[in-house]
Amino acid sequence: MATIVAGTDADTNRARALAEGIVTIPGTDDLEAILVHVFDENPDDADVEQVASVRRAREILEDHGVEVTLEGTSGDAAPELIDTADDHDAEMIAVAGRKRSPTGKAIFGSVTQDVVLGTDRPVLVCSAERR
Repeated sequence: MATIVAGTDADTNRARALAEGIVTIPGTDDLEAILVHVFDENPDDADVEQVASVRRAREILEDHGVEVTLEGTSGDAAPELIDTADDHDAEMIAVAGRKRSPTGKAIFGSVTQDVVLGTDRPVLVCSAERR
């Protein structure tokens, strides 16, 4: 079974685009997706299953026969995704990109860019912008 680690954030549209991108990969009937939600702050000790975007992505993936595991963590998103992929020896990392200006990337950073540059694994970048 192939394993893909997919990073989710709170944006339901990006989570949908991420899941729809993953199900276009050939052989999804033999694919396990580990949906990782990295909490910036979690003062209420929320569970990953409480995040609407995670639930939506899981629903789409499971509707297409993908086995789904959920993981919630806290910290810096890019290193957490890369570490999770390493821990599970994943074949691929999937992220949902977003359009940002060069200034926005400099100020806010880019998880997608950090993941692409920080791993030797293939990275699938899905975009909700075209919808």
